[in-house]
Amino acid sequence: MRIAMVSEHASPLAVLGGVDAGGQNVHVAELSAALVRRGHEVTVFTRRDDAELPDRVTMPSGVDVVHVTAGPAEHVPKDELLPFVPALADGLERAWLAARPDVVHGHFWMSGVAAVDAARRPAVRDARGGRAIPVVQTFHALGHVKRRHQGTLDTSPAERAELEPQVGRSADTVIATCSDEVFELRSIGVAADRIDVAPCGVDSGLFTPEGPRESRGRPTRIATVGRLVARKGHGTAISALARLVDEGRDVELLVVGGPPRDQLAGDETYRALSALAEELGVRDRVDFRGQVAQPELPTVLRSLDALVCAPWYEPFGIVPLEAMACGVPVVAASVGGLIDTVVDGVTGRLVPPRDPEAVASALATMLDAPEATRQLGREGRRRARSRYSWDRIAAGTSASYRSTIARSTAEARRQLATTKGASL
Repeated sequence: MRIAMVSEHASPLAVLGGVDAGGQNVHVAELSAALVRRGHEVTVFTRRDDAELPDRVTMPSGVDVVHVTAGPAEHVPKDELLPFVPALADGLERAWLAARPDVVHGHFWMSGVAAVDAARRPAVRDARGGRAIPVVQTFHALGHVKRRHQGTLDTSPAERAELEPQVGRSADTVIATCSDEVFELRSIGVAADRIDVAPCGVDSGLFTPEGPRESRGRPTRIATVGRLVARKGHGTAISALARLVDEGRDVELLVVGGPPRDQLAGDETYRALSALAEELGVRDRVDFRGQVAQPELPTVLRSLDALVCAPWYEPFGIVPLEAMACGVPVVAASVGGLIDTVVDGVTGRLVPPRDPEAVASALATMLDAPEATRQLGREGRRRARSRYSWDRIAAGTSASYRSTIARSTAEARRQLATTKGASL
């Protein structure tokens, strides 16, 4: 198949760790690469955010990345990109008239707006004998869920509340990344028979228990990994650390994510978290590592006794899988996709969200039972390898593409037959 991925703000070429660079970048890059390994032709269309970028880049994986000019050729926060979505759709239309894909897969709601628009424009339809290109959509996060948890901290444009459900109802198929998301999609009017489930995956060749590991500064080391934004729950991990220290435990916390270490001082969230650690008397035990390149992350993860993943909400969450693949047990908030990936008492512990005391209690239980904790790590490794390899995710996703194309073709034929019948 010729597959067009649309990922307006999350390029597979982007460096991870910035405010708008994270799990979606990994998802698009790894899924695309796995689809290429299965013999498909994949092109990722993303917004040009640097004037020096070439029009097309072929990644070592064989995935082509096309930079579409839509708005200024500079970084624009994703929540400010909506005015440039029509120009993105224009660029997609031109590209698809020149080289028509068999299926389009939008990632994030604004990509979906552009993808549905371009795939159903008259010129594109005419080039396909009157048929639109089938569109598959993965949201990665849903606006109404974000508003529920963040309230006034949500910086999404107001138009998202109307446009996102429209994308869900207009796409031929919506791929949810976890079972919890299926219910959320149904609540905004997406038909159940148009929803498939395909989780995120993990590179189990890179993330392994074997390999180098960092030396520790203290006998016990935990970490939290993710973008430096409030909803990721780094503050919960810092508060849990303070409780462990109050119990007399000699433990350190790594906070991985955000800008490079030498630029952290300019980050507002870093300053707030650093102040929290200072207030709780544990600033000397918190190492704000900043941005860590993906190939270097396994070395960090292997050095841990446990990973804390305590977001307010999480559509899926790749980091717990990466830790599990390294044999590291996970303490995770019981939200979103984490409920699927982390099996309570088997691969780690699930705790209520935004509950530092519960996180500290779960960690204390792990630290007091080292052999049982090692078993959690072994089970996590088995689960990550057996269920979440990118090749397995790509197989399920390509099956969804094929069924979407078949259904779209059948519906187009029925519509044509109805039109002909009405004209007789």
